[in-house]
Amino acid sequence: MISLPFEGRPHDEILDAMQSFRKNDADFKNGRTWSLVYHLNQEHDAFIKKAHNLYFSENALNPMAFKSLKRFEHEVVQMAAGLLNGDGNVVGIMTSGGTESCLLPVLCYRELARSKRWRQGFSPEMIAPETIHVAWDKAARYFNVKIIKIPLKDDFTVDVDALKKKINRNTILIVASAPSYPHGVIDPIEEIGRIASERKIPFHVDSCLGGFFLPFMEKIGYKVPKFDFRCEGVTSISADVHKYGFGAKGASILLYKSMDYLKHQFFIHPDWPGGVFASPALFGTRPGGPIAAAWAAMNALGMNGYCEMAKRIMETTRKLTSGVNAINGLKILGKPVMSVFAYGSTDKKISIFAVGDIMEDNGWHVDRLQRPEGLHAMVTPAHESVADQYLSDLREALERVKANPGLSSRGNAALYGMISHLPFRGLIKKEVGKMMEKMYGPDGEMPMDQKGKEFFSARVGTRVLSFLLKCSSGLRRR
Repeated sequence: MISLPFEGRPHDEILDAMQSFRKNDADFKNGRTWSLVYHLNQEHDAFIKKAHNLYFSENALNPMAFKSLKRFEHEVVQMAAGLLNGDGNVVGIMTSGGTESCLLPVLCYRELARSKRWRQGFSPEMIAPETIHVAWDKAARYFNVKIIKIPLKDDFTVDVDALKKKINRNTILIVASAPSYPHGVIDPIEEIGRIASERKIPFHVDSCLGGFFLPFMEKIGYKVPKFDFRCEGVTSISADVHKYGFGAKGASILLYKSMDYLKHQFFIHPDWPGGVFASPALFGTRPGGPIAAAWAAMNALGMNGYCEMAKRIMETTRKLTSGVNAINGLKILGKPVMSVFAYGSTDKKISIFAVGDIMEDNGWHVDRLQRPEGLHAMVTPAHESVADQYLSDLREALERVKANPGLSSRGNAALYGMISHLPFRGLIKKEVGKMMEKMYGPDGEMPMDQKGKEFFSARVGTRVLSFLLKCSSGLRRR
């Protein structure tokens, strides 16, 4: 249905249709997904939905109109500041998610730099590890800030010596992860913080994944490197409530060490005919539901609830990581600190992507990594009951790939294997762009079904071959 119906349909009929559309969606409630959704349990979900729907229509655009939403936001921010060891000067806002919490610091620190050292030819730059979340690349593009990527050490943390050498008079910001999304490792925050403090450069810790997990890990006895406001030089931190805070989707927190930073993020326009307009974040309309649900989740779980959750998740994580390392032919990549990890093949002849294909055939929704190639997992309470089955399926999948090497040239394995090794990254970007045009075009095609994957693989392969032939032809003419 792509046309507005002339007559409205019965509510029950609409809801039944919507329910039927979900039959091919990923099964997160039964622990079959390893990203995207952070599911605690059905009871918690039902409670969060009620809290969210109490503020279904309210709009946090105007805090004077909905004072209760402003109270929720303020209390959520201050509770998070306490967890992350901020002092009484820490301020912040709630955002729509991790991406907005990465976009805004780039805007904020760019404006701060302009206010202090605007000069002819000033070209703002930010420094970040190669593993920093891609949202920071998006921020760099949106706000015209050059992002300088720093290589990693063998343990997948950022090379601090290389980072230090890239600082110059155009550097407006340093970013690091706690933990990184790909490998679950924490960059050396204390060491980077000291450098940032010495050079008087703002330093943001992207803890969207760990901000509502690492503090509780530490409280139950796990060794966690310092990553928060205890570290000298840290000026801001992001943490997602809708991840391990178990709030409703669309809720993250962005904290600054003081108002001296946050004020540069504000947008204020006094001359609009519609009135004086002021906004602390990217969006005007700010849905009240996620803000209310975040407040409800934090109050419902409390310190003890989050600590118990962290204990259960880490026990499951240890079972999974030990189980993966015990499988001959697989290994955990790096030394993940918390419940996020990746693993790859120890044999170059074995395609880890082919293993992922078989896991998906068995009903697991698996994410792929490149450089190095691997499969990715983020553990939630939903995985406690399926960890043994996952490991059993993983062992069988690996044995099937060993027995059938040709599997690496089929399906997703062929597609991802080719993409991760192609040197012509611009070509990949162009072809993915065309796929997105189809997906969001007037026909709403889904090009990543099996037929689409085969088309994409063949199209990119043909184009690469054509490019190589042209290059060799050019060399012959010379």
